[in-house]
Amino acid sequence: MELLIREATSEDAALIAELTRNSWANKVAPNSSGHREATDHVIEDLQHGGAFILLRGETPAGSVRWLPLDSDFDVWEIRRMGICPTFRGERLSQHLMEALIHRAQAADVRELRLAVRVDQAQLVDLYAAFGFEIAPELEYTRANPDDTPPIVMRRVMRH
Repeated sequence: MELLIREATSEDAALIAELTRNSWANKVAPNSSGHREATDHVIEDLQHGGAFILLRGETPAGSVRWLPLDSDFDVWEIRRMGICPTFRGERLSQHLMEALIHRAQAADVRELRLAVRVDQAQLVDLYAAFGFEIAPELEYTRANPDDTPPIVMRRVMRH
C-alpha cells in the first residue's frame, strides 16, 4: 500500500471540499455542515491555516485541516478529518493525525484542539490514543449553533 501525505495548496480546495463531503456521506449526521462543504470555505481555511491530503497510490483518500485560533495563534483547531468510504478500515486516519502532529511540533504549536460530535463519541478513544484529553472547560469556536455542543479535546504540545 503506497501512501503519500502532502500539504495542500489553494489549488486543492475543490478536491478537499469533495473529500470532506464524500467522507461525511452516510457516516456523519445529516445536519453536519461537512455535508455542504464548499470550495470557498476550504480556500478561506487554507489561507489562515493548512491542510493535508492523503493519497493511496494516486487516489485521494482523505484529508484534514487545521486553523489557528483567532485569539491564540499557537493553538490550532483540527477540522474536518475524514477518510473516503472506499478506504475505511485501513487505519489511514492515523497517518493524517501523525502528520498533523509533526507539522504542529515543527511550527512550535503549544496546543492542538479538536471537536467530536456527540453522535460520533466512539472517536474519543481514537484521539485519546494520540494524547488528546477531553477538555469540558473549552468551547469549540466553530461549533454548529444549531446542534448539540461537541466534545472538545486537547493535546498540550509544550508547556
